[in-house]
Formats: sequence, structure tokens, C-alpha cells
Amino acid sequence: MDKATVLGDAIKYMKQLQEKVKTFEEQARQKSIESVVFVKKYQLLGNINAEFSSWDEISSAPFDEPLPEIEARFCDQSVLISIHCEKRKGFPEKIISAIEKFNLTVINSNVMTFGNCALHITIVAQMDMEFCMTIKEFVKNLHSAFIFLV
Repeated sequence: MDKATVLGDAIKYMKQLQEKVKTFEEQARQKSIESVVFVKKYQLLGNINAEFSSWDEISSAPFDEPLPEIEARFCDQSVLISIHCEKRKGFPEKIISAIEKFNLTVINSNVMTFGNCALHITIVAQMDMEFCMTIKEFVKNLHSAFIFLV
């Protein structure tokens, strides 16, 4: 084998690798991440059109039916769930149990307190083979399950 043949084969191989890289980059661009956020707006008791001068005034105002803020994102077989809710003892365990009933396997979870009365829960889960909901259905069902947990 002479040097010209070896160099020619190396150039062909490099071109093949460049084509594979282009293919993988195109596939990565085509993958989409779906996201849905379910937010129940709080309603002020009394004057609904009240104006507040600061966040402290808003956060200390009386609310009717404080419900959670739930966000979910699907990517391939993974689900990222973010919940901001009222702080309650034992709630993180209950919500993880509820999530597992939707044919999801919890891979990781993080619970942080926010202020004195709020929790921020982040959960990463893997879809089981039986999981067959759209992202909107999942968030709606999770929100319904949340109401029964409270």
C-alpha cells in the first residue's frame, strides 16, 4: 500500500464521518420538547380590581382556593415536572406516589421550601411502556390528583 492510497482512504473516511455528524445534528434539531403549564389564577376575596403597590401586599392578601402551579415537559421518554404549591407536611411523598400511578417511574426529585408557606418540587420521571397520555392530559390529571391529596 502506498501513501497516496492510505491518504485517499483517510479522506473518504473523514467524509463519511462528516456525513454522520450532519445526520446526527439534523436528528437533534428535529427532536422536540413539549411543555404545558397548568396555572389556576387566585381570586381575591372582596375587591377583584384592587391594585397593589408591592409584592408583599399581594402575597399577604386573602386568597380563595390556593391551587398549585404545575408544569410538565416531555422529551423522548422522560418527563420533567415542576410544582409550586402550598407547604404541607408529607405532601412530596404523596405527589410522588400519585405520579407513579400514572405509569411513570420517578428517577430524581428535589423539594425546596420557598418562603415560610410554599414548596417548589421538581421531579424527573421515565415513562413506562403503559404510559399513553398527551402532555395536556397528564398535567390535567395530575392537577386533579393534587386536589384529592390536599
